Amino acid sequence: MSAPADLLATQIVIDRYGDADALSCRQAVLAPPAAGEIRMRHTAVGVNYVDVYHRTGLYPLPTLPGVLGVEAAGIVEAVGPGVDHLVPGQRVAYAGAPVGAYASARNFPAERALALPDDIADDTIASLLLRGITAHMLFSYVYPVRSGDTVFVHAAAGGLGLVLVQWAKSRGARVIGTVGSAEKARLAKEHGLDDAILYREQDFVAAVRQLTKGRGVDYAIDGIGGATLRQTLNIVRPYGMVASIGQVAGDPGPLDPAWLGPAHAVALIRPGVLSFMSDPARYREGVLATFAELQRGLKANIGLILPLAQAAEAHRRLEAGETSGSILLRPAADA
Repeated sequence: MSAPADLLATQIVIDRYGDADALSCRQAVLAPPAAGEIRMRHTAVGVNYVDVYHRTGLYPLPTLPGVLGVEAAGIVEAVGPGVDHLVPGQRVAYAGAPVGAYASARNFPAERALALPDDIADDTIASLLLRGITAHMLFSYVYPVRSGDTVFVHAAAGGLGLVLVQWAKSRGARVIGTVGSAEKARLAKEHGLDDAILYREQDFVAAVRQLTKGRGVDYAIDGIGGATLRQTLNIVRPYGMVASIGQVAGDPGPLDPAWLGPAHAVALIRPGVLSFMSDPARYREGVLATFAELQRGLKANIGLILPLAQAAEAHRRLEAGETSGSILLRPAADA
């Protein structure tokens, strides 16, 4: 077999932190994969809110200029020395570090790429692998959900929200969630949501109290942050749990422990899925748990597919809350 040659790849990069206009498209030469690496041609690239955090500098990239993206599926085109568990032509997917998925192709650590089962499509896994690992972390490690628990999810019709709703329902939980419109409520209910709260029209704290007859939920997942996180602390039963997993609405600022107890007696945790996946065993466990959940009926909901070159537009729509489900970027077939 001849040695792989250099390859010209399309990449979406930032050379400064900022708004979506900071994203630009460039061509870069990929050298042959080094020892322990594969060269992977992407067929589908997932867009996640952590990409926005990387773009703004809230979570700085290792270096600038840098390529965004933490999730993709594709085909192995070449393998470097020492790689014997993957072969050219094999379908694979990955999530997490190293960042750099917004590209038509890349060299990637072989140990972080997992072969895809034949019954899981590239688009499906690229739309929810990171979210599936997040759900596994939240429902198996942070708060092991049991049948009969009541779980609350903000943005229940979003890409992560739809996965969390289905994952919690598969474990026998009742799921309450906020949505931004009647259409999003319908979508979330189609994916198993029991009770939808239209947060633009309703006080979600009062609504949850009414739905739970004053008891509160067992477990609340808050990716909104800002002032919303403080409100979320008020919907959880005594000795329940709040997981703060994002800050779309901004940093909530310092939280006085008095907000947690003794009046509330609520536990608050700030888990990070990228840190969770830094352990190879946990990463593989999360990937395999996502595969298993898909094979048991977890549904992907892809709300928007854009060309890779339109990554900035994907970010604008994501930040504006204009989409439901997941967003994918599609590299050009000849890139």
